[in-house]
Amino acid sequence: MVEIVCSVVGLALIVLVLLDVFHTLMHPAGSGYMSPHVFALVWRVSRATGHRVAGAVGPTAVVTVILVWVALVGLAWGLIYYPHVPADFTYSDGIDPHSLPAFAEALYFSFVTLATVGFGDMVPSGSWIRWASPLQALMGFALLTAALTWFNQVYPPLLRRRALAQELSRLAEVDYARRIPELPVDPVCARLAAVTDKVEAVRIDFFQHSEGFYFREKSADLSLPRQLAHAVRLSELASEGSHTAVQLGSRQLAVALDRLASTLDQQFLHNEGSPSEVFASYLDEHHP
Repeated sequence: MVEIVCSVVGLALIVLVLLDVFHTLMHPAGSGYMSPHVFALVWRVSRATGHRVAGAVGPTAVVTVILVWVALVGLAWGLIYYPHVPADFTYSDGIDPHSLPAFAEALYFSFVTLATVGFGDMVPSGSWIRWASPLQALMGFALLTAALTWFNQVYPPLLRRRALAQELSRLAEVDYARRIPELPVDPVCARLAAVTDKVEAVRIDFFQHSEGFYFREKSADLSLPRQLAHAVRLSELASEGSHTAVQLGSRQLAVALDRLASTLDQQFLHNEGSPSEVFASYLDEHHP
């Protein structure tokens, strides 16, 4: 009975982790079952301390999720091995297996195998365990690869977000929005279209790479939460222009900002307010 319960629980944990990895890293929605809760927990702890370690919140959350995956997989395989310790294992000379806690030994073997560093002083002798342990080692290698892939996926969206924030900051510094009536129509339309495209790209990034929300910026000109108000102002003042093309460009930017606010609100903030209120809440989350 113990063997059945441990095996079922262990297999369930393995499936849970694999599904979470799949939905977090490979699914277009970019959101797993466990990882969003881990991210939210790390974020709440950081926010409660005033975000003292500003730029490290996002990377810390990613590493925490990876460690949770590793811990759960190690625990899962430990539960599977537990009923077979020490009967189905061979120990090095000088080690009395009966003097050691069976579950601790199962966890030890599980994490050693998961780390793909070899078996050491405890080698499986049972037929099915000899086949299962290489599978676990392969899973450990896959988790390592997934972790490296995740970090490679995180930073391109951050670069796009910073690029948008920096452009909005530059436009605000020269009071571009107020000067629109003084400028030629074509360059203004091109600028509005460029900002709109970047806003849409950032919205898609938040949808596909939700972990990006938890990465904070120290520099004000790179912080999107600080700069989004300038995008709203740009859209509002451009809509007052006398040229139809400029008004159309401002409307497209307003729609893109509405979509970005909706994505931020539905996935993270749950504010249910206007775009300006959502962006204010976004700013408060990152810079309380």
